[in-house]
Amino acid sequence: MAKKRPTTKTPTTKPKAPQLVGGEIPVVGAREPCPCDSGRRYKACHGREAAHAATELVRRPFEGLPAECDWVALRELVPAATVELRLRDALPQGVPEVRLATVLPMAWPALRRDTGAVLLGLQNDTASGDISRDLADTLVRALAAEPGTPVDGQRPAADGPRLQDLLDPAAPFEPVVHTGFEFWLENAEGATGEVAASLERANAAAIPTVRLTGVDAAYWCEAPEKNHLRWVMSHPEEALLDALARLHTAGASSLGEGTRLVGSFRAHGLVVPVWDLAMGMGADEVEKPAAEFGERLAETLGSAKPLTAEERRARSGFTNRQITLS
Repeated sequence: MAKKRPTTKTPTTKPKAPQLVGGEIPVVGAREPCPCDSGRRYKACHGREAAHAATELVRRPFEGLPAECDWVALRELVPAATVELRLRDALPQGVPEVRLATVLPMAWPALRRDTGAVLLGLQNDTASGDISRDLADTLVRALAAEPGTPVDGQRPAADGPRLQDLLDPAAPFEPVVHTGFEFWLENAEGATGEVAASLERANAAAIPTVRLTGVDAAYWCEAPEKNHLRWVMSHPEEALLDALARLHTAGASSLGEGTRLVGSFRAHGLVVPVWDLAMGMGADEVEKPAAEFGERLAETLGSAKPLTAEERRARSGFTNRQITLS
């Protein structure tokens, strides 16, 4: 006897169309019923839009903030630094100040000190494709946290505020680069036991770094084999690569004897040229040649001439070695 083919019943009723409740759909677990009463799981209903909004990559998350280039540098290049942040609105009662920090102990996204002050960590994994929205969400929760507690990371609402909404656009952004992570503690000199040992380990792993004063967002660092200068630039990428190729071909891309422009990388939508420096060449010695290079670059960026064959080869060499960090 032939076996009967399994049949699938056709539903007699269709799932309800999604209905808004109170004007918006709250976020729930992926496998929970969608709050819109559609009869489907959240991940297959309104969770799709939320997931897409949370994972869509924002190419330049710090665009529009004062000192965008320094934001990128502190996120990707600088081990230990802090910056005082000023909000558009007055600080809540009991919060004397807010500071951005490159990294916090235990990789906490934020920390509300016993004094009520807030430290916001920059070098953390983020839950969405928009670092600015993640940081803003963490900052809002840190302002309301109990003093003396760290703040965990979480996925922000897709329509939540960004840093550009919270920070005062007229406030200065002045990074203070530290030799170590003593800023983690309000009394680092009094640290003992495991706290002191943890601080010592973190300090030992930090690469000595100095921010140049004569140009914007250029950071000298002392590596084991040779020193480097890494300079975050906001010029349009294509024009900048053309200018670097022109200068390199003309023998004008170095920062003096024993230095060499070795390439660049891309971070958060900006290009970061990198120079190898002579061993022992300190940050003070780089100041003048960096300022002079900045002048040459500004002049070269204005050229509209087509690249020569040699300049195209130089440009191709830069782009072939370029990597993207974000």
